[in-house]
Amino acid sequence: MAGKKVALACTVCGSRNYTITENAQRAERLEVRKFCKHCGKHTLHKETR
Repeated sequence: MAGKKVALACTVCGSRNYTITENAQRAERLEVRKFCKHCGKHTLHKETR
């Protein structure tokens, strides 16, 4: 069975560029620096639910 998908949203423009599988063991929301194709640079992306 496939896990539930959650999106990573750019903190600058709000675009949801990436999806990951949800991890029930992670207590805090994931924050990673990823490339945003809308901003054209690496920005902080936060997990949305």
